[in-house]
Amino acid sequence: MANRNSALVAAVQMVSGAVLADNLDDAARLLDAAARKGVRVAVLPENFAILSTRDMLDQGRREAEGEGEIRAFLSAQAARHKMWIVGGSMPLASRPDGSAMADRVRASCLVFDDTGTEVARYDKIHLFDAEVDDAHGRYQESDTFEPGNQVVNVETPAGLLGLAICYDLRFPELFRALRAQGVDWISLPSAFTYHTGDAHWHALLRARAIENQVWLVAGGQGGQNSERRRTYGHSLICDPWGKVVAELQEGRGMVTVELDQERLTEVRRRMPVWSHRKL
Repeated sequence: MANRNSALVAAVQMVSGAVLADNLDDAARLLDAAARKGVRVAVLPENFAILSTRDMLDQGRREAEGEGEIRAFLSAQAARHKMWIVGGSMPLASRPDGSAMADRVRASCLVFDDTGTEVARYDKIHLFDAEVDDAHGRYQESDTFEPGNQVVNVETPAGLLGLAICYDLRFPELFRALRAQGVDWISLPSAFTYHTGDAHWHALLRARAIENQVWLVAGGQGGQNSERRRTYGHSLICDPWGKVVAELQEGRGMVTVELDQERLTEVRRRMPVWSHRKL
């Protein structure tokens, strides 16, 4: 059982570009910095290693066949630093049961423990098919990705962790399901567009934390990723009362906070909303 007193966690922010090797180098530097701070669990952003949609299928096949750079990188970094890593998201051209996909991939968040062992996988359930008033215009994730269908948690040094990715944030029923599983905190690797993030990022994160009385750790993309794509950033950690206790607006870096489980217990004791539910 994990230590439920407290543990230092990091929400890592990146500005990933078109070159896989460069993105992995950036992630390695940030994870090294996190390890030197004493971080026990680091949360990387969505699409931290590969942001280009046109490259997702080929990379997803390599990852599923055991020849992918991203999966190997995450395992090696976790073992090297003796640190848990929530691996943002990456493409996988196979389902959790091992069945292959021919023309789409899953957006998968893999969790590695401090020995480099893969201990959990969550596939993004809600796909971002929307029109946005930015240079990119229309986003159609379902053209490339197949949605997942499993709610996933995993025990970590910071307590029981629930897994979600980016657009999932707009669907409170997923967060309710995670709280019903008993999670202490939820990670949200993200690549919010600047336009939607500016409108809704803080409101949604604080609401999910308040409704479910959980810590929320959201590591995001934060800058000009390409000529047509700007991401919102504002990677943050929110406490179970809905207070933003650490935040990084733009650029590469991280925020770190001790996830104090005594704080979590006290919030739930003083206002036991979970036991007050009627519907």
